[in-house]
Amino acid sequence: MNVKRIVARTSREAMRQLRDLLGPDAVILSNRQVEGGVEVLAMPAEDIASMAPPAADLPKPVTPLAEPPAERDPEPAVALKRRLIERVAVPSADSAQLAQSVIGEIKAMQSRLESQLADLVWRDLPGRDPAAAAVMRDMLGAGFSATLARELMESLPKSDVEQAQAWMRNTLMKRLEIMQSEADLLDNGGVFALMGPTGAGKTTTTAKLAARFVVRHGADKLALLTTDSYRIGGHEQLRIYGKILGVSVHAVRDAADLRLALSELRNKHTVLIDTVGMSQRDRAVAEQVEMLYQAGKPIKRLLLLNATSHGDTLDEVVQAYQARGLDGCVLTKVDEAASLGPALDCAIRHQLTVHYLATGQRVPEDLHLANRQYLIHRAFKTRTLASPWQLDESELPFVLSGAHAQGAESAVSLG
Repeated sequence: MNVKRIVARTSREAMRQLRDLLGPDAVILSNRQVEGGVEVLAMPAEDIASMAPPAADLPKPVTPLAEPPAERDPEPAVALKRRLIERVAVPSADSAQLAQSVIGEIKAMQSRLESQLADLVWRDLPGRDPAAAAVMRDMLGAGFSATLARELMESLPKSDVEQAQAWMRNTLMKRLEIMQSEADLLDNGGVFALMGPTGAGKTTTTAKLAARFVVRHGADKLALLTTDSYRIGGHEQLRIYGKILGVSVHAVRDAADLRLALSELRNKHTVLIDTVGMSQRDRAVAEQVEMLYQAGKPIKRLLLLNATSHGDTLDEVVQAYQARGLDGCVLTKVDEAASLGPALDCAIRHQLTVHYLATGQRVPEDLHLANRQYLIHRAFKTRTLASPWQLDESELPFVLSGAHAQGAESAVSLG
């Protein structure tokens, strides 16, 4: 009987070593906490199958299975199935289905044992490491992803709960990249494209940036472009803003129009492009990205992230628009968001520099430079107990266990 013993610092690391050593079908026999980590005892699935009772110990079948002819060793999976059929002989013509059923039961038992192991580890976390449990609870409660929370927890120094919470917030502030000065954008000039899904606030944000530039440098040094030829009134809305500011507005339809327009506006200090909004799942997003990339002139791409959106939605938006790279982001509808955790989590994990915060519809008042202290403080602002999303202390182990299991499944699928 080939029993393997694995000792690792964390249960996740033990699971990874177990899969690498015995394969994904390995069966866990026991697990326990030991000094320095977690100890897991496991066996290969083939050894479990070989422990099945021989055919002589079972009731004699009505129609014995015929001995298979001698042949070369088959593939490992086929060999395992054949051994199971030979060892567990029953009076049925569907022996292959029986073998599949046995293998399915083994895998189900493995899955239950792994789930129980993860559940036990996370249930014991508050008592074993209160500081780490507090970090996980606060981050998940604030809307940050389980991925970022686990990453911070793994590098958390030994400390008490208050020190751990302070360390976590300081670490998030250090990892959150922001534009240090508005001069980096307004004074250096160039061509800027505001991108994002429908309803993210691109046109209004373009008008706010244009107003700031006009106050700083004058209307004659700025031009506005729009690619929004689909939405009814989209072009007219930007044209109204341009008329108020005294700035020329031009419409472009494709890459050729864009190259021609930028060539004609080469003497302008700054050009702002209001792109058409579309779903992040629309194939036209890739065409829009390519159009900007092939404009014949460097274009800085700013992605607008709707702070009221779910974290998974924001992740999809970033992945759809970052094909040719992104130069930063603007968080919009900050005044409407119950929590900034998902938007900040997305910016941190994808290393997007936050340029501005849009907090309303007023032009140009409702646009502010990003501030780390404000953003992190706002993200962890205590929710009311009446919130249906508020975690109870007794529910934390279930959430942590589920987050760990999802992370382990993702790691296996990626591997």
